[in-house]
Amino acid sequence: MAVSANRLELLQIADAVAREKVIDREIVLAAMADAIQKAARSRYGTESNIRADINPKTGEIRLQRLLEVVEQAEDYSTQIPLLLARDRNPDAKIGDYIADPLPPMDFGRIAAQSAKQVIVQKVREAERDRQYDEFKDRVGEIVNGTVKRVEYGNVIVDLGRGEGIIRRDEMIPRENMRYGDRVRAYVYDVRREQRGPQIFLSRTHPQFMVKLFTMEVPEIYDGIIQIKSVARDPGSRAKIAVISNDSSIDPVGACVGMRGSRVQAVVGELQGEKIDIIPWTAEPASFIVNALQPAEVAKVVLDEDAERIEVVVPDEQLSLAIGRRGQNVRLASQLTGWDIDIMTEAEESERRQKEFNERTNLFMDALDVDEMVGQVLASEGFAQVEELAYVDLDEIASIDGFDEDTANEIQTRAREYLDRIEAEMDAKRRELGVQDELRQIDGLNGKMLVALGEDGIKTIEDFAGCAADDLVGWSERKNGETKKFEGLFSKFDVSRVEAENMILQARLAAGWITEEDLAREQAALEAASDESEEAEAATEE
Repeated sequence: MAVSANRLELLQIADAVAREKVIDREIVLAAMADAIQKAARSRYGTESNIRADINPKTGEIRLQRLLEVVEQAEDYSTQIPLLLARDRNPDAKIGDYIADPLPPMDFGRIAAQSAKQVIVQKVREAERDRQYDEFKDRVGEIVNGTVKRVEYGNVIVDLGRGEGIIRRDEMIPRENMRYGDRVRAYVYDVRREQRGPQIFLSRTHPQFMVKLFTMEVPEIYDGIIQIKSVARDPGSRAKIAVISNDSSIDPVGACVGMRGSRVQAVVGELQGEKIDIIPWTAEPASFIVNALQPAEVAKVVLDEDAERIEVVVPDEQLSLAIGRRGQNVRLASQLTGWDIDIMTEAEESERRQKEFNERTNLFMDALDVDEMVGQVLASEGFAQVEELAYVDLDEIASIDGFDEDTANEIQTRAREYLDRIEAEMDAKRRELGVQDELRQIDGLNGKMLVALGEDGIKTIEDFAGCAADDLVGWSERKNGETKKFEGLFSKFDVSRVEAENMILQARLAAGWITEEDLAREQAALEAASDESEEAEAATEE
């Protein structure tokens, strides 16, 4: 059978579109068939079920009207009675379809325009699907492209087989892009949206720097050196922490390169952003000291529960440690994941003197002793009256100038003071309406019961419904900063495990759990506490 020029032209068009849009030829032919079906319905009746088939080898177009086989036809444009169907096909049964051939048709202007819209729409959808499938697995990679246009500060990048966008807030500050410029960026998200797949690119993302170093430093690519964390102030300064899995390779030197060649290649790509390369260590104090370079650190005080550290620096190093507009300490905090408080040696000395005076006055008032005795107790490291009341008597007696009788007298006065405070708190607790049942819970004292009463927790059921966060507080980390939320017992020396135990006791007393439940939960808490202690010990080692 000879193939007409029109049919050849149809196949040539399908081939050209498929190559141009990088989609399958079958998709283009299917789109053309849909367009022909739509045009045929406008001629033979929109209610008709018309199917168009295009032979992929010859380009021949076959039009058919499908009629459903039913017992009694109600609409002869879409249905055919069973008796008539069996005249055409003796094996026909209800539910089958009979194909009724239709004569070929010439496209008018309107029909051709309509068919073109269908083809364009189908091809565009296929192109979007292809782009999404191609780029969805490339999240986390660096791509190269050319600037296609700039819209309201957002840069549209031609990636060859797709388009990406660098939003204004993902551009390095003071970086100007023009049409035709070559650009390198990090793919941080690919989303399927109504207008097609959106490929979101970034030049400020911390992982952009990680990928650049991976490309420049073979040891990182091979896994010999690991980048543990990154903190960036895009266009200005960055800190990157590295560690080597091979003791013979210096991770910092490998990243810097011969005469700084490797790090300078990254700096050049980031528009002159200064990069501090820091050796990573599992020990938080050493890591934080390294992260604050180039400032020198005199002393650090860790609060591991709150992930907070106090750093003491010499007076002349304060501005260097903080950095311009707080940049150095902010980047160090982001890099390490710890909140960092910086103070000078003079400020720390002043604070320690203030705390010493406060403890001295506390002991003078509580124990009815003179200033010298109060100062001696404070200088020995005692911070609370409770410590004096319940510490081993020999520890007090071993202090220079104290004997056993003096130690016994101090401990007696401390216990009398605590009993007096407890009686006052108990009276206040009764005024607030806190039930006596709560006193039976191990670990709760009068001050805690008053704090509960002031917050409206007055019955055993009220306390049983609390969570550990309600009692000891919690922390949330956002944008590199930790925000701490106070709990009812934040002013008391109560750990999370102790708070959980108190709540479990209350739930048992309220009848919410059984003795077996209590034992199982307490065992789980103890195991979790042991794991935490082992992890801390490993960190210290």
